[in-house]
This record gives sequence, structure tokens and C-alpha cells, in this order.
Amino acid sequence: MFASFIYDLDTYDTEKILKRFSSDKGNEMANYAYLRVSTDMQDIENQKLGILEYCNTRKLTPIEFIEETKSGRIPWADRELGRILGQVQAGDNIIVSEISRMARSTLQVLNILELAAKKESSVHIVKNGMIMDGSMQATITATILGLAAQIEREFLSLRTKEALAYRKSRGLPLGRPRGQAKSVKLDEHREDILKYLKLGVSKRSIAKIVECSPSTLYSWLKRNQL
Repeated sequence: MFASFIYDLDTYDTEKILKRFSSDKGNEMANYAYLRVSTDMQDIENQKLGILEYCNTRKLTPIEFIEETKSGRIPWADRELGRILGQVQAGDNIIVSEISRMARSTLQVLNILELAAKKESSVHIVKNGMIMDGSMQATITATILGLAAQIEREFLSLRTKEALAYRKSRGLPLGRPRGQAKSVKLDEHREDILKYLKLGVSKRSIAKIVECSPSTLYSWLKRNQL
């Protein structure tokens, strides 16, 4: 029942999908999907769709989506994630799109996983398809993933600061240029996208073929009035 529903996501909006999942009585356990809200709405939709597909495959329903609006610099215990961990019970699940969505440091991630394990609840990492259940293997994996995410964040921050300092020292304008970009990545796949559309291939399937998110493809189609 669920498979056909998920693969036809391009014919439904996210709100309809959420209502379908919320009304399902598949399991008695609670499933909390934690979303980190940013200014990029595409990112939010991608998080939701990824979590929905993951939960559909594993029959984790119903799902309660909880959006985090506070800065990641605020301690996790003072954010929505802290509230979730305060109310989870044995057998409940917390689902996140990737480990870096939980906290900004490896130590914080491990603290979160430790508390979840003490409450006999599991943390699901959608991107890696992993379940952190408090076992030694899961803890080691979480440490590695958390360190990798933290290092990547620090390198990105350093590169951004260096690039801004370089432009500022030469009197160059900072930030993105105004107006719409002349070209985008999907432009090089234009002929293929048009061909697949004429053949009746779903937009979601086309997005997989050209290796982009469905929301990116939708934005490109709107930009080109297709």
C-alpha cells in the first residue's frame, strides 16, 4: 500500500503526505522526526521527503514532525531535541536526516545518543540508513560520523572566512550577485529532461536520473516555465 504512494510523491504535496502518515495506525510506538529549519525551504522539503521514504520502508508510523527553529549554537537540551528526549519512552524512535542535524559537536551527539539509550529508545540516521541503539558498534560509528561532520563544518567555515577576507582586501563585492543566475547545473540536462517528460516519466524518477533532488528539479522546471 505504501510503496506506490511514496513513488508517486511528485503528484502530491508534502502536507497531503504528512496527513496520510499521521493517520496510519501501523505501530503503537511514537516516532519523532526532528527537522533542522534553515532559510532554505528546499532543504526542509528534502529532509521531510527523505524521512518519509525511510519511515515508509521500515513501517515507522505514525510520524510526528518537529521543526527546530533555534540556532544550533544553543545547547541541544534547550532546543526542541531536548524536549523530545525528555518525553521519549522505551521503544520510541527519533528520526533525523543526518547526524549533523542533531548537534554541532561530536561530544553533544554522543550525549544525545547516551540519553536515548538510557531511555531504551533508538535514533535513526536516514542518510546512512543506521539505527543508533546504544550498542558499542553504534556508538563507535556515531563517533566517527560526528567527528567527520564537525571537521567538515570547521573546514567550510575556514574556507568561507578566507574567501571573504580575500575579496574584502581587494575591494570586491561580498555575497551573491543580485538577480537570477544566467545558468544552473540542470541546464546541461535540458534535452534529456524534456525527452523524459514527453515519455511520461515521473518528475521524481527524472530527478534520480539527473542526480538532483525533486525540489531542485521542480524549481528548474518553474524557472524555465515547463
